[in-house]
Amino acid sequence: MSQISVTSPKHCAKKGGININNRHKKLFFTFSTFFSGLLLIILLVWLILHPEKPEFSLTEADIYSLNLSSSSTHLLNSSIQLTLFSKNPNKKAGIYYDKLLVYAAYRGQQITSEASLPPFYQSHEEINLLTAFLQGTELPVAQSFGYQIGHDRTTGRVIIGLKMDGKLRWKIGTWVSGAYRFNVNCLAIVAFGQNMTTPPLASLQGTRCSTTI
Repeated sequence: MSQISVTSPKHCAKKGGININNRHKKLFFTFSTFFSGLLLIILLVWLILHPEKPEFSLTEADIYSLNLSSSSTHLLNSSIQLTLFSKNPNKKAGIYYDKLLVYAAYRGQQITSEASLPPFYQSHEEINLLTAFLQGTELPVAQSFGYQIGHDRTTGRVIIGLKMDGKLRWKIGTWVSGAYRFNVNCLAIVAFGQNMTTPPLASLQGTRCSTTI
């Protein structure tokens, strides 16, 4: 006498569901492994070719005017010309400079309007010369500005801060990174004695600037 097995539809559905779940798990595991490996490769390439930040150095800063329009209103008129070098220290990465804004500051106060420099591409280990003419017309300054400038005149020098804000992207082969904000800070020591009345007043020496990204 033969034995007949009868499988209920409910039991078949359970078995089929187990097979479907297993296939989903295998697909998920395959894609997870693939993307994890891809991310690991990208991370290794980035660590090996990790680009260094650009270097800036101020070669000259000339002050043509730095005068209060009125001692009572504390409004400043200024004009400063600066020259600096930009260097890409990377051997395998280029740099796109998408935005460059430059201005001058004195004792924490902005003393010129922002000047925009044109965007440019900097190749491997390339050095570029950048120049900007900064001006300020009736810019409000602190009441102590006149006293501080007078004190600097007696000491024979004035320290001007030159600042740059911008955005850059690194280029490695055909790959281009996203945009990164960066800031550059330079200090210019300018001779500023009692008998120096004929502009421009020139910086005493070149200085290395600090760059943060």
